[in-house]
Amino acid sequence: MTQNTSQSSSIVIIGSGLAGYTLIREIRKLDKTAPITLITREPGYFYSKPMLSTALASNKEAAQLISTPSEGMATQLEVNILAETDVTAIDVATQTLQTSKGVLSYDKLVLALGADQIQLPLEGSAANEVLTVNDLEDYAKFRGAIANKKKVAILGAGLIGCEFANDLVLGGYEVDVIDLASQVLGRLLPEAAAKELQNKLSTAGVRWHFSTTAQAINRNGNVIEISLANGNSISCDVVLSAVGLKPRIDLAKAAGIKTGLGIQVNRELETSHKNIYSLGDCAEVEGLVLPYVMPIMQSARALAPTLLGQVTALSYPAMPVMVKTPALPTIVSPPAKGAQGQWKTTAIEGGIEARFEAADGKLLGFALMGTATSQRASLTKELPPILQ
Repeated sequence: MTQNTSQSSSIVIIGSGLAGYTLIREIRKLDKTAPITLITREPGYFYSKPMLSTALASNKEAAQLISTPSEGMATQLEVNILAETDVTAIDVATQTLQTSKGVLSYDKLVLALGADQIQLPLEGSAANEVLTVNDLEDYAKFRGAIANKKKVAILGAGLIGCEFANDLVLGGYEVDVIDLASQVLGRLLPEAAAKELQNKLSTAGVRWHFSTTAQAINRNGNVIEISLANGNSISCDVVLSAVGLKPRIDLAKAAGIKTGLGIQVNRELETSHKNIYSLGDCAEVEGLVLPYVMPIMQSARALAPTLLGQVTALSYPAMPVMVKTPALPTIVSPPAKGAQGQWKTTAIEGGIEARFEAADGKLLGFALMGTATSQRASLTKELPPILQ
């Protein structure tokens, strides 16, 4: 379907990731005909981004991860898609967008811009060869880079770093992981649970380099040499950076929309400017930026009726996160920032149960590994909501 850029659209959404498309699906459950325009820098296809860190072991190439092409999404959701289109400015006064394909008006605008991989300031002749995987095109490039290679180094032992490490060793690669923290998943797991995951991934073939950073990355013929701050060095064929995400806020900031870590929104997901909303990895809700699938789903369900005139406040129940590490399946629901309590870790047959409890024994968070993951549903019911 094509879009006449001189025609005003009731709802305009920028971003074709999970947040943008999930929101459209939620709107269509409530209203089949409300005019919606989706603007995206990408081709507009739909794919499962969480599968990027597990596709190698599943023998799936980048193209196989596309579940629906752009034309299919346009027809299925009755939405106008402006693909491969950049939005360069938002004029909040006239409610118009400057795009690479002309000026577009909006009645209600949704920023579902996502987040970028954080780029470390690295030195050395191969610093510009460091790859990140943040979308399907990045992933296709990464798969091309590791084809017929053997050794991959990963910067970052967080969620994405661990998932890629597990996927790569399953795919037959030698993997080194470097992190400034002293353990894996430093922000999510207590030490005992982290050690268990490290050990399982070590057994699978991952080598760890903790409490240090990459200082320089240099090419030496066909090999990349990584010089570490602790004086050691690592040789590899490809370097993947997975040190975290940074919400995309520049477009909003330039328009005078309030930003912090992310684009700041209230409980109705409205920004500081009327008729402009935000959700997903770029949005900051009451100080929270949660770059996971479940918060996106919750946000889309709340924002859809709001955009159609039935104002609905967002609430976040407890939302455990699954870490896709087949070496040791892990589900974690970290305690809220600043929560008072302590971790109590118990080894059970085939797994670990770690509970973060307040002084009165109330459950405030958990980490479940291996066989203990079967307790996910029962323990989640005990947790307080993240945003009531």
